[in-house]
Amino acid sequence: MKDKKLGDGAHQAMLGGEKKPKVTTKETDRADEYEALQSFLRSISSTATLPPYVKGETFSSFRGVFNQCLITCAVLVLAAGAGHPIGFSAVALPQLMVENSSMKIDEEMGSWIASIHSAATPLGSMLSGPIMEAIGRRRTLQCTTLPLIIGWIVIATSVHNGVLLFGRVLCGFAVGVMAAPSQVYLGEIAEPRLRGLLIGTPFVAYSMGVLYVYALGGVFSWRHVALLSMVLPGLAFVALCFSPESPTWLARRGRFHDAMAAMARLRGDPDIAQRELHELVNAREKEKARGEHSIKFLATVTRAPVLKPLLLINLFNMLQILSGSYVVIFYAVGIFEESGGSLDPHVAANASALVRLCVTVIACILLLRLTRRGLVMISGVGTAVCTLSLAYILFQGKVEGLAPPVFILGYVAFNTLGFFLLPGLMIGELLPTKVRGLCGGYIFCLFNAVLFGFTKLFPIMKAKLGMAGVFGLFGASSSLATVVLFLLLPETKGKSLLQIEQYYQKPNILWVTRKKASNNQEV
Repeated sequence: MKDKKLGDGAHQAMLGGEKKPKVTTKETDRADEYEALQSFLRSISSTATLPPYVKGETFSSFRGVFNQCLITCAVLVLAAGAGHPIGFSAVALPQLMVENSSMKIDEEMGSWIASIHSAATPLGSMLSGPIMEAIGRRRTLQCTTLPLIIGWIVIATSVHNGVLLFGRVLCGFAVGVMAAPSQVYLGEIAEPRLRGLLIGTPFVAYSMGVLYVYALGGVFSWRHVALLSMVLPGLAFVALCFSPESPTWLARRGRFHDAMAAMARLRGDPDIAQRELHELVNAREKEKARGEHSIKFLATVTRAPVLKPLLLINLFNMLQILSGSYVVIFYAVGIFEESGGSLDPHVAANASALVRLCVTVIACILLLRLTRRGLVMISGVGTAVCTLSLAYILFQGKVEGLAPPVFILGYVAFNTLGFFLLPGLMIGELLPTKVRGLCGGYIFCLFNAVLFGFTKLFPIMKAKLGMAGVFGLFGASSSLATVVLFLLLPETKGKSLLQIEQYYQKPNILWVTRKKASNNQEV
């Protein structure tokens, strides 16, 4: 009964039925926000007659879809620039280790050059949450281009290993800051039917950025590669100047008219934009009426609707790292070389980047057709089969022929199909609106901290276990990740962000118990 009264109160506030509260000195900000809300609601009062959502979906006009894709392209340019530092170590290390190199390094320094990027990324990820909540998603993405460009300049002009490492730190910091805002931004501007595709496309650009660096490394020196890597971040900054801010962020900041302008541009139809924004503001007011709006961050993340998706995302991220998704990018040439086979390691590394790019494109298209869970299950099973099969072959002894590179390329393909895209999808879809920005930053912070440790220790692990043991670990982690996702991952295809939040507000934990939990809730 109490919840019903609170909900009714929020509904009356939405209709402007409550009288304006008396303003005191301490309540000036609250009164200003109240007045802005009432002004906004009066301007879209016609939304009271609009039909409700059908299965949580909003269909934009052709103009709206075009605008969403155009804005996504601006993020894609930046995402491709973020892929450059990841792939750079694979082309720079072989050049730096040759005898006539001007900055010759040993294997220990090489591991630092490969892993230091991931050591700096957690700091950027930790700061990205507060930054994007304070200045917005779009501005945060623009700010990341500056340290990224400076980092490449430092790398290209370095004359000492320490300077090179500092440049890698700057690039890693920039990539850490941009990781969460890009996924959150695309998740908040996209309509439900396009959200999976738009959130997945940055991984296409990311893979293209890695391939771009691999290709340049086969033609130019590592210094020239660093200089050419500055082009895309500069273009991204300019493109983002013409993009709107996230309507969700604007509405939660009380900037309702700005949110309406941004939503109208993204949906291409004022009526559709009004209805969606009205639902968003209504949910926000009900949240305030329940007293949840003012709960501190730590208390909020320990609540079940937030804690359940947060634990799932972090658990999968750890298993994904152990499955080798990123280590294969950092040490591509070396892994192909030590696994054996008749294919040239440099050619095989370029082939892996090309496979990753093509499969990412295919995965984004499949997200429009297949369910999230179906795509992830195919990815998990395929990844486990390829890695465990390769581990068995390598355990028999050194293998010639095409078997090792074919299995590695198959592993890259299946891993990219679902596992590679899933972290971004989960952050953009599973986290509640009020903590999406902050939690997204902290998730990437933990992810990159563990990734740094795993990347740094990879040479030691490889020496102790051998390549057979390494791929055995990849296979075991992939298998466990598949089981975890089968049990816990909800299906979000075609669901609005509000519907996904409501799923986690129910007492279900396993996906198979959702119907029983839903029936109990209704009773």
